[in-house]
Amino acid sequence: MSQQQQQQAIRYGDLFEVQGELAEKAVAPRDAAMMQTAENTLTGHTQKGGAAAVMQSAAAKNERAGFVCHGDASEVADDLGVSATETDFPAGRTVITESVGGQVVGKFDQGGSAAATGVPGGGCGGGVTIGKKPVERSDAAAIQAAEVRATSRTTIVPGGIAAAAQSAATFNARTTKDEEKTTLADVLSNAKAKLPADRPATRKDAEGVAGAEMRNDPFLTTHPTGVAASVAAAARLNQQALNNNNNNIDDIVQ
Repeated sequence: MSQQQQQQAIRYGDLFEVQGELAEKAVAPRDAAMMQTAENTLTGHTQKGGAAAVMQSAAAKNERAGFVCHGDASEVADDLGVSATETDFPAGRTVITESVGGQVVGKFDQGGSAAATGVPGGGCGGGVTIGKKPVERSDAAAIQAAEVRATSRTTIVPGGIAAAAQSAATFNARTTKDEEKTTLADVLSNAKAKLPADRPATRKDAEGVAGAEMRNDPFLTTHPTGVAASVAAAARLNQQALNNNNNNIDDIVQ
């Protein structure tokens, strides 16, 4: 990490897709504690890869670097609050939305893995955790778009992750029991070894992957714990350059 990066606190805008005053505020310990309380109250635990975990990691680093004190809270979080709310969707799907100062910083399916908005799983480095989401047609399309962009090929790689995702989506469509379905984690495990070439993810990559996922989704939207959200997180982390290690398109599960 460069000396210039070490002299800057980790701000909300470095980690989340937020705007205005909140984007410039350093992530503080009390902010993270409030988010943890909100998560625990709603779900009974701290969600792995969720906003609370990400904020705790960032706040701890800011505290160790001397940018904030243990009892500090940002003005936005203190004045406007931190919240976690749930929304019910068809087919029994419940999505938890987490906000700081009225701006969304994360979403996840109740009982599933988290996708903090624009954040890599676990905080300021590493890949984004997708978890045990069954592969759907929209996921396969998003993975194909990511693979094509990562390898600069015009077709999918035989035996690669896109081919595996397409097979998994077809299999899952014919399978009734969720526990028997192939998950994204299954398909994307060891993704780097399955690609003949690779490069860091960019915002343009994230937009292309999101478009592919939306076009193949019955609700014309991206999934909060899907491939597009994960590539967007990797692209944003690369853009912010929080460390010297690029987060590649294939680094969406670890």
